[in-house]
Amino acid sequence: MSRPMFEVIALTPQDARAAESGGADRLELVTDMAADGLTPSVRDFAAIRAAVGIPLRVMLRIRDGFTPGDLDDLLARTAALRAEGAEEFVLGFLTPDGAVDLPATRAVAEAVSGCHWTFHRAIDHSADRSEVRAAVADLPGLDTFLTSGAAAGVDAGREVLIGELAKAGEPGYRPRILVGGGLRAEHVPELLAAGFDAFHIGGAVREGGWAGTVDPAKVADWRALIGG
Repeated sequence: MSRPMFEVIALTPQDARAAESGGADRLELVTDMAADGLTPSVRDFAAIRAAVGIPLRVMLRIRDGFTPGDLDDLLARTAALRAEGAEEFVLGFLTPDGAVDLPATRAVAEAVSGCHWTFHRAIDHSADRSEVRAAVADLPGLDTFLTSGAAAGVDAGREVLIGELAKAGEPGYRPRILVGGGLRAEHVPELLAAGFDAFHIGGAVREGGWAGTVDPAKVADWRALIGG
């Protein structure tokens, strides 16, 4: 089996350098974790891109929650990030009743045509996970679902994750599962044994929570735990 993929959330160039030096394979770039992670500015993206050599997935989300907000604004920010060199993204939108907002999700997916992207943890807050997967299955560029299996996190969602992994390759289940959201070190051995090969970490590798910065030693500990 190839080395498991390890993604770390970065808010600043300092975070990015620390995550890369600790062994992260990829970064998710966001701002404003008080709103659970929004789209960074073009300036911040450019600074982080200049700081590291590993791939970056940029969050496309301009409001708290999972509705798209002002779609024209979001598309304009997306175009500006692409013009600056962003090549990978994180996105996905729900309607107020928890169904996938397919028109908004498709519009943004088409705006990043030719790029790979992750459907983020909106799936964990949806009314029907299988309907979300089926609805977005054929959108161009989708290669990953970031999910903990449940809105409450991995503790609550492990069995759901294992069930979805068992369907890998079926329509709607072809994208890679990136496990994240309430992920703790004690979950990892069981998840590796079950066959998961991609993990996403945020606060667990920071000193002092989101007000602090990424600690390269903590990233290295997770790298060793995950393998590779």
